[in-house]
Amino acid sequence: PNCNVEDPMGVGDGYCNGDKYNTPECGYDGGDCDEFNRFYPNCRVEYPSLVGNGYCHGGEYNIPECGYDGDDCEEFNRLPNCNVEYPMWVGDGACDGGEYNTPECVYDGGDCREFNRL
Repeated sequence: PNCNVEDPMGVGDGYCNGDKYNTPECGYDGGDCDEFNRFYPNCRVEYPSLVGNGYCHGGEYNIPECGYDGDDCEEFNRLPNCNVEYPMWVGDGACDGGEYNTPECVYDGGDCREFNRL
């Protein structure tokens, strides 16, 4: 009764929504966020479902409280001087060029090897 969210059908839909859904009033999204909250009790991100989804999102996700994006940023964090907007693009199989195709980013995680041979 005290759960005020934009989409009430989103509560308990099997998907951990953040913000107002992941509150005691909404039963932690109808239980959808129980596991997330157990593993990352101090992780406050807009989209909890992105944590541990296989892609490094960086920023507020790549912090100790969020388990470095649920360990998704483990490879990226081995490149401490690679400062890019989209860490998930490093080593994704596509050469992104620019700031990604640098020694600091290991030439886009190896994605730019063929491009750099030209």
